[in-house]
Amino acid sequence: MRLVLLGPPGAGKGTQAFRLSQILAIPQLSTGDMLRSAASAGTTVGMKAADIMKRGELVPDDLVARVIIERIAQPDAARGVILDGFPRTVSQAEILDGLLVADGHELNCVLELKVNEAKLLDRILGRAIQARASGEAVRADDNEEALSVRLTAYTNQTSPLTHYYSAKGLLRSVDASQPIDCVTAALIEAIE
Repeated sequence: MRLVLLGPPGAGKGTQAFRLSQILAIPQLSTGDMLRSAASAGTTVGMKAADIMKRGELVPDDLVARVIIERIAQPDAARGVILDGFPRTVSQAEILDGLLVADGHELNCVLELKVNEAKLLDRILGRAIQARASGEAVRADDNEEALSVRLTAYTNQTSPLTHYYSAKGLLRSVDASQPIDCVTAALIEAIE
């Protein structure tokens, strides 16, 4: 089972990807983690990505997709993966599709977590309040201004993926404003 999780910042992608990973017994793949892992493993693609990251530049889409394909080929991903944070654009999705097909794979389902903007702001600010209360560091982007910028980027770059995957018959949307357990149950139902 190869899944992609889509949703705006604060929708709960990380939380739900972790939960689905535990339930389905497949790895959750985060783009940043994969790039760092490929670099430390010394793979050819990982070394190219490491050089680019050391210069402070963004790793090109095709290179990120190749890192993902390398990671998907590892034994623990034989039953499937959950892609969390990739693809972010239609061009990344097209590259990923091409590489998956070339490697004999395909996506099974794309899960969209839908939450309205007011609820997202409540979640982000609530997360900051909880962090302060427990003495933890508050994420730099857990504020109203950063959320606005991130939502604009999501709307312009990532939300077109819903049309792309809907046209392929892969998109399943879930109301992610519900309690965490309800969202997880809805995602499992959408997969089945």
